[in-house]
Amino acid sequence: MNRGTVLALVAMGLSVIILANDFTALNVALPSIEKAFDTDVSTAQWVINAYALVFGILIVTGGRLADLFGRKQAFFVGTTIFVAMSILGGAAQNEYWLIAARAAMGIGGALMFPAILGMTFAALPKEKAGIAGGLILGAAGIGQSIGPISGGLLTQYLSWRWTLFINLPIGLFAVIATWRAIHQPRERTNEEEGIDYGGILVLSVGLFALLFALDQGVDWGWGDWRILASLGFAAAFIVAFPFIEKRMGMGALIPPDVIRNRRFATACLTILLMSAAFIASMLYLPQFLEKILGYSPLRAGVAMLPIMLAFAALSFVAGPLYNRLGPKLIVSAGTVAIAVGALLLAFLRESSGYVALLPGMIVLGIGFGLFYSSATTAGITALDESRSSLAGGIAYMAQIGGGSIGLGVTTTIFTSLSERKLDAEVGSRLTDAQSDAAHGILAGTQSGNHVLHEYPGVGAELLRFVREAFVTGFNWAFRVDAALAFVGVAIALAFVGGTISRLGSARRT
Repeated sequence: MNRGTVLALVAMGLSVIILANDFTALNVALPSIEKAFDTDVSTAQWVINAYALVFGILIVTGGRLADLFGRKQAFFVGTTIFVAMSILGGAAQNEYWLIAARAAMGIGGALMFPAILGMTFAALPKEKAGIAGGLILGAAGIGQSIGPISGGLLTQYLSWRWTLFINLPIGLFAVIATWRAIHQPRERTNEEEGIDYGGILVLSVGLFALLFALDQGVDWGWGDWRILASLGFAAAFIVAFPFIEKRMGMGALIPPDVIRNRRFATACLTILLMSAAFIASMLYLPQFLEKILGYSPLRAGVAMLPIMLAFAALSFVAGPLYNRLGPKLIVSAGTVAIAVGALLLAFLRESSGYVALLPGMIVLGIGFGLFYSSATTAGITALDESRSSLAGGIAYMAQIGGGSIGLGVTTTIFTSLSERKLDAEVGSRLTDAQSDAAHGILAGTQSGNHVLHEYPGVGAELLRFVREAFVTGFNWAFRVDAALAFVGVAIALAFVGGTISRLGSARRT
């Protein structure tokens, strides 16, 4: 591996780190943002949601544009948007300015990430494709794991604004290194292929409506007319999408050769299923640490390091293993580990300490590391090299879509079962005000310390009821995730196959 290739891979890795870091770094900064702009938590949450939503909606479009008009060019445009909007967001004077800047950062990220995947896989020979996948997913794991820590430190010692300003020097280095080290030809090979404006519009509207409904469904209620309308719009546009694509032929946003590829479809399906367990881990484990163990948000972020570091480390390890053993064994091993890790967390008690969480967290991290890098590599290498960025974008969309669907399912299960358990425990033993306070703690709208002060006689018992209810919902959420993971195991064993040489035969040499 020559010096230029190493420099290019470092630039790609750092770019992925800042993209992933921006999904998690601002979580711990939200209280400071609420205070700075005197806004409520539901509005401030859109600082996170706007970036993730736009990123997920446009990731397929970004991949297609990168393959058509050049990955290097797409990366430069995307990084320019991402860095410029980071500066604009850091200088925000109100919450709506910040939310708009974060949404625009999602546009930049949606151009950057698939371009990074395409350039990284093209920079290495096909027999080392596993290393490319391991590098990108390992860097993503590092970015997500350090996000809460870097966000907490920057917010505490400088300002929440520096969680955005920090993107400037890293982005500049990545652009300069990419300009100097990466010299890849444009991958556009078919003159019939162009921009599918209709497909982009229909898919974007459909995905926005779906992801918006899944994000807001638990808060507003699944029977709320806004949720039902969003789901109706999503169904209509997503059903219309393949008919529009069929008329476009090779000029479609997702061309026919991509849709018909069984190995690629299988990889995306397993990614979708496993992402339900991943998103549940990222949501409910920090809540367990804070609500059951009493950790602060920053300490909870540090306590999540075992799962994220295992994810990052095994992503790097999975690359060479993938090259040596092929996709079936590594993808299957990852899905098994995810299922086992979810089961280990599905039987915790309210008396369980941090040590009791560690086995499940570490096994889950190992599973995520083995699975995501190998499944992504299997999907990308199933298609021609000219489709690498598009393939990476679709695979990531499967991750976001699976995570959103899994979040909706597990949150609904968690909420209904924990609320039912709390009602059964409380019964007629508490006043209406005390019962409302208990439900407020469970929902996260009230502080346990406030309730202890407000109701000194029953506060401790009330908190015990809340903990028991939370653990009931927590356990069932992970049992459902384990069941989904075992379905993924069956799919991986039955349909993921082939050796590196066979998978590589579909790609240009």
